[in-house]
Amino acid sequence: MNTSLSKTKFVFLLVASIFITSNACKNTNVDQITNNENMSPVDPLATQNTLSTGLCGYLHTATLCTNDLDNIKKFYVDGMGMTLSDPISLSESQKQAQKELWSLPDDIDYSYYHLSRETVPSLIQIRLLLFKEKMPSIHDSYNSLELGPFSLGFPNMDQKSLDKRLLSMDIEAMADMQEGTIPRADGTTYRYWETIYKGPDYLHCVGIERGDGMPQLTPCDTITKLGGPGYSAQVIKDSDNYLRFMTEVLDLELRADRNWDASPGSALGIPEGTPFRFALVYAKGSNQNHFLFLDFTESDMIDTGVAPRIPHLGLGAWTVETSDINKILENAKKFGAKQIVGPNDYLSPIYGSAKVLTMHAPNGFLIEVFQKN
Repeated sequence: MNTSLSKTKFVFLLVASIFITSNACKNTNVDQITNNENMSPVDPLATQNTLSTGLCGYLHTATLCTNDLDNIKKFYVDGMGMTLSDPISLSESQKQAQKELWSLPDDIDYSYYHLSRETVPSLIQIRLLLFKEKMPSIHDSYNSLELGPFSLGFPNMDQKSLDKRLLSMDIEAMADMQEGTIPRADGTTYRYWETIYKGPDYLHCVGIERGDGMPQLTPCDTITKLGGPGYSAQVIKDSDNYLRFMTEVLDLELRADRNWDASPGSALGIPEGTPFRFALVYAKGSNQNHFLFLDFTESDMIDTGVAPRIPHLGLGAWTVETSDINKILENAKKFGAKQIVGPNDYLSPIYGSAKVLTMHAPNGFLIEVFQKN
């Protein structure tokens, strides 16, 4: 891992910065992007080696915990155009299996829903847990320095229209929609449009469009022009250790790793000059459903005191599929991962019959890994 990274000031746009190439910031070194020989010359975070595979695939499912179904429907269904299932009936054995995997006490009860974009099934699925008793929230506010799960991203084909609709629904944004240009590796530029919205349960939700012939970050519905979720982010500390967990336990790929300073006008209220590490992790051979990590290395990041996982309100788990659950277990034990449960046989309403393993990431966030039977 490259730790001698240069610092570049820029207007901090959470997702637009994903696309800034090694040539986009004149002080950024080429070796800050890994595996350059496999990267597309037009989109240097897109691998051309799509036949490469690791033990785990891309982000399959994100789990949201809530006490407010109406707000979920307003944002994700009416706003983002996703489909919400009816409450899914769970057998007693299914619910007990879930509670064991997620380390939940027997007296906690919830209803189980599935949020999806049915026309683009490869996108991140959302497992929605509606808790019947009031639960504490992972976050106290939308403050970007609060540690823990931070965002879901919604790449789309018409951000201006999406922004107009969401604002007309009284959904708040962190700042006005940002529009700008980003250089490609060949010296040409392309435009982007981005807005960071205040999603339910203090989750940031980002609408992002790339223009001028650039593919969107993830596939979109070509009729509605909507898309996502297509990636997810966390704010972390001790990022070296967390990234080792992602690469050594889950066998994912650190595709970009940079240090920057925030410029004036930060959409997230970060003071000018605030240094932070920005890292992107992908499944090997994949160009969608990735993981994003922010480490504000010299700031006093805020721990709310609420464990960042199910059953607490907000984004409570990431789920990935593996080809070898026993090897993941071996990796987790070798790494020293905490709270390992399984592998257990489990019938998921979303991914079907599988052997499932759960563990805590270094920050206590819940990671779920499944291998289909």
